[in-house]
Amino acid sequence: MPRVPQGPSRRLLLAGALAVASAAVTGCSSGSEDPAGGAKGLRIGYFAFPSGDLIVKNRKLLEKALPGYKITWIKFDSGASVNQAFIGKSLDIAALGSSPFARGVSGASPIPYKVAWILDVAGENEALVARKETGVSDVAGLKGRTVATPFASTSHYSLLAALETAGLKTSDVKLIDLQPQAILAAWQRGDIDAAYVWLPTLDELRNTGTQLTSSKVIGTAGKPTLDLAVVSDDLITRDPKAIDAWRKVQAEALRLLMSDPDGSVKAVSAELGISTADAEAQLAQGVFLSPEQVTSADWLGTDGSPGKLLSYVTDTAAFLAGQKQIDAPPSAEAVRKAFYLEGLPDVLK
Repeated sequence: MPRVPQGPSRRLLLAGALAVASAAVTGCSSGSEDPAGGAKGLRIGYFAFPSGDLIVKNRKLLEKALPGYKITWIKFDSGASVNQAFIGKSLDIAALGSSPFARGVSGASPIPYKVAWILDVAGENEALVARKETGVSDVAGLKGRTVATPFASTSHYSLLAALETAGLKTSDVKLIDLQPQAILAAWQRGDIDAAYVWLPTLDELRNTGTQLTSSKVIGTAGKPTLDLAVVSDDLITRDPKAIDAWRKVQAEALRLLMSDPDGSVKAVSAELGISTADAEAQLAQGVFLSPEQVTSADWLGTDGSPGKLLSYVTDTAAFLAGQKQIDAPPSAEAVRKAFYLEGLPDVLK
């Protein structure tokens, strides 16, 4: 079976970005201010995924912190489309997995953005599940099977790592690029044997599937994945104070996850349109850091001193290059330049 194809060219990504921008932000200007002299604007990409990001959105924490701004929240299905939107200059801030971020900072023309925050660490909220009817009980049993995942996502990266650990090559399975909702439909039709995906689709698959591994297991073994938050280079230049305000409310959301679990569950339940019981169960599967942990040497780091995330991104890019997912890994200096740590941790006070 053929090897997983490499990602599309930047030209194709740009074409896709323009389509994403047109569909997602119709009517929004590409600049930070309304041409008529109105409020400044921030275009924020997010995922329908249980995290502090949904608390910020639901409680309008950023709107309260920046009352003179027009905040536009734009939902995305995967990191690949977020990358396309940044290339098309249709986003200012967005959630993005560590694997698509590693892809974005690779190549001769890296995407003009930088990581500025960590939303969560992937745990049991991303996993590889096989349909029970297949009888597959471990990753090695996927040989010759059809496996779906959103390409260029953290799930794709973790799937490749799981296959390698099990002694399988990508050519040993038939990999299919599907978004979460399409994965669910293909699963229900019996078109695929297994899938690596995240919540809430993951829970749907677990109802009739067998979990083979998870991002928590893979991360513990040395290949962690994270949900990051990135900011455009343009926003860094024109409005760094808005980034500071945004990081403050993200830190507040992380604190609320710990200090007000019931309120956090209600916010996530409302944003995802699910019961509070389901929202509580989904939040319990994630790994959420405290703001102090985010800015520690173990994770993002501080102004002038990047943390271990730097090596995680570098290692991720090297792995993707080894899997022929990207042409070549970025240099250590290129990865370092893709970190925006100015003001941390003082801006959180």
